[in-house]
Amino acid sequence: MRPGLSGSAVIRFRVAGSLLLLTHLLLVAWVTLRPLDDVLWVTAPNLQPLAGIRADLALGPVEAARRIGEGLLLLAPLGVLLPMAGGRLFASPFVSLLRTVAAGAMLSLGIELWQTGVPGQVVDVDSLLLNTVGIALAHLAVVPLTRARLRRRWTAARTRVGGAPLTKEEARTGGTPRITRVGVAP
Repeated sequence: MRPGLSGSAVIRFRVAGSLLLLTHLLLVAWVTLRPLDDVLWVTAPNLQPLAGIRADLALGPVEAARRIGEGLLLLAPLGVLLPMAGGRLFASPFVSLLRTVAAGAMLSLGIELWQTGVPGQVVDVDSLLLNTVGIALAHLAVVPLTRARLRRRWTAARTRVGGAPLTKEEARTGGTPRITRVGVAP
């Protein structure tokens, strides 16, 4: 028997993706939505796109890389975990990217809006932009190649009796089960 993805393997993959997604979202909520201790003053919200990134770049290359990297990496795992939890093996790469980036941007927006009620936390539109770009970059770097590899394994595991490969339609929907003919008893 060739190695491949059985129905139970796909379910385990989706469950693992969902658990990892939940764990990551809880970690992000803890990091971003907890009040800061001993807040004497709070900066004004940044509602002008790219103003915070320009201010970070003015601090020097090391500090700018740290701050921009934090913004890119905070929600970047969602670029992989959202499609993993969805479990779609045969999805258009563009539609998958669009769906993942839109869901990630909405989660980032929700976090930014929730921060308005947390002492010491302020809304920053650049944080929303960096989080969304991080999600897109992670998705582009991992998901298309992983899906292609999993599709190859799945198709290789599902061959017709006699070793003939499945057609594209059969690979997408599943082939008709075939049994060997048994002669009629006398």
